[in-house]
Amino acid sequence: MKILLKNGKLISDHKVMEGDLLIENERIAKIASDISASEASRVIDLEGALVMPGVIDDQVHFREPGLTHKATIATESAAAVAGGTTTFFEQPNTLPQTTTISLLEDKFALAASHSLANYSFFLGGTNDNLEELKRINPQNTVGVKLFLGSSTGNMLVDDEHTLEQIFRNVSTVIATHCEDEQTIRENLAHYLQKYGNEIPMHIHPLIRSAEACYLSSSRAIALAKQAGARLHIFHLSTERETALFDPNIPLAEKRITAEACIHHLWFSDEDYARKGAFIKWNPAVKTQADREGIWKALLENRIDVIATDHAPHTLEEKRQTDYLKTPSGGPLVQHALVAALAMFKQRNIPVERLVEKMCHNPAILFRVAERGFLREGYFADIACVREHTPWQVSSENILYKCGWSPFEGTVFDHQVIYTFVNGHLVYDHGKLFTETKGKRVIFNNI
Repeated sequence: MKILLKNGKLISDHKVMEGDLLIENERIAKIASDISASEASRVIDLEGALVMPGVIDDQVHFREPGLTHKATIATESAAAVAGGTTTFFEQPNTLPQTTTISLLEDKFALAASHSLANYSFFLGGTNDNLEELKRINPQNTVGVKLFLGSSTGNMLVDDEHTLEQIFRNVSTVIATHCEDEQTIRENLAHYLQKYGNEIPMHIHPLIRSAEACYLSSSRAIALAKQAGARLHIFHLSTERETALFDPNIPLAEKRITAEACIHHLWFSDEDYARKGAFIKWNPAVKTQADREGIWKALLENRIDVIATDHAPHTLEEKRQTDYLKTPSGGPLVQHALVAALAMFKQRNIPVERLVEKMCHNPAILFRVAERGFLREGYFADIACVREHTPWQVSSENILYKCGWSPFEGTVFDHQVIYTFVNGHLVYDHGKLFTETKGKRVIFNNI
């Protein structure tokens, strides 16, 4: 089937063009100011809606296998496409942990059967699986994930010799969660002595502190530079860390890159009083100054991509009042694009920069083949968004299996109306089409 998208505002390659886009055989066949309706079997009049490449989210936790009471690949990929995200890269802290090639391929098989979005999975590094990491295929797997601070799943890699060997021997991007474990333990001991087991939630960014983040990030960067590795640091949460990254190197040539997440761009520590554990993430949401520093670094190209760290837990888990028992993480992938559009509009930043950070740059950074742009010949991964269409996030329209969102009650002014994955319409004004599944992402790593 040939599908013609007419009268859209096409956003790609740092330009906005009013025009049409023709989809044929999973690909973008033509982009022009005016394409005849006779060329297509179906015509969709977008009436001026935004048309952008589907979002590529480089950091999600979809909880399958083993933690499916929180989420599944099916439920969370449905939420993703409803929010305009067409490709995701998922993390290894599932049960069992994805630390062997065999377990990695098991995940790919699950996604092939259940994912509405395109997908890839990180292979998790540990203190004793270097030989498995060496076997990774850089053409069909996104990379290696290292937890340099303990988080959900307890996959801490803290052996110095092992870290050096991983950085010297891995052929793909190495993505890291950077928080210094010793600093966190010392901070926790201090606040346990002060509060006992009744640590207030707003102490979280003091336990998982800015210093803990900086120590770990700077150490990872030093290791990567020494080994010549490609390092991508997930979810920067502090202003101080941003100075570690060079804004003057073109992204395609960078060896050291960084990500900002929606929650660190939206919330600050003032929000703990209102949101409590529902904004408890690792690394923690920190000060307003940190948030503004992250925004500044994003616009200076010290930070390269925006992602979610989508990490759902059940309502029962997040409603616990005991700081030590309440898990860190929250669901974001359904609302990432509309939240980013709201923030960029509020800050008067052109929408082309948003598309750069959420679509183009993940494709460039991870060397994704034929995705991330609206270009003739590329896969038709497309999000169509209507402006000036207020709607409120509520339990009735949340698609996450966990059933809640830190944005519940928020009114957004942008609404995703259509999402295409590989040229197939998978989301249309609230309706999901689940017959066609996404594809395994291919990477231009040589």
